[in-house]
Amino acid sequence: MATETSTQSYSEKWYWDERYTNESEPFDWYQKYSSLAPLINLYVPQRNQRALVIGCGNSAFSEGMVDDGYEDVANIDISSVVIDTMIKKYSDRPQLKYLKMDVRDMKAFEDASFDAVIDKGTLDSILCGSNSRQYSTQMLEEVWRVLKDKGVYILITYGAPIYRLRLFKEACPWTTKLHVIDKSLTDQPLETPKWELTKPLPLDADGSSVESAIGKSPDVHYIYVCIKDESLKMEADAA
Repeated sequence: MATETSTQSYSEKWYWDERYTNESEPFDWYQKYSSLAPLINLYVPQRNQRALVIGCGNSAFSEGMVDDGYEDVANIDISSVVIDTMIKKYSDRPQLKYLKMDVRDMKAFEDASFDAVIDKGTLDSILCGSNSRQYSTQMLEEVWRVLKDKGVYILITYGAPIYRLRLFKEACPWTTKLHVIDKSLTDQPLETPKWELTKPLPLDADGSSVESAIGKSPDVHYIYVCIKDESLKMEADAA
């Protein structure tokens, strides 16, 4: 990735087409599947679950899920270049499906068609660009729509609660849990991670409780587990 590239480009289709044309090696944003597997397994059982990975890129994350026993993993990306590459690469893995699609408009998927949606960096990329608030709300509303009731949206991000909780609240009435993982686990797992991955942190409405639990500016990736609850949506609509 060229160092002079503005992060604003992360929200643009041309940037990703160009990047994937020039880079063929798999790249995983933030964390690999092996680091996150205990948490994914906790919220998404391996059997009889349909998962959607948004902004999949050329990541090996979904391959890791299938190797771990997941049987139906759909993947979407805005870049036709990378989707064409991944379709060819995984032509012998029927559990993996790849589709070119904009996460803000997933009309190819029916309502309530997935048990889990997994996002490593896609919301973050949208927030880098113009109209970020509008586009992120569109994306979160679409994620809500394609999830089954009690389905989970799992977001892996650098965004602290003070920034992300407000976005969730504005889009849909999620029930949200927060986990963290050491950034250092990205490459080589520590023998004793500082934070217990599968244990949620205390989370109040504005996220201020997190700072008292893990301190200011912790070297972590945040993992938000947002649970869709149709009854909360009905209450909000009725209010």
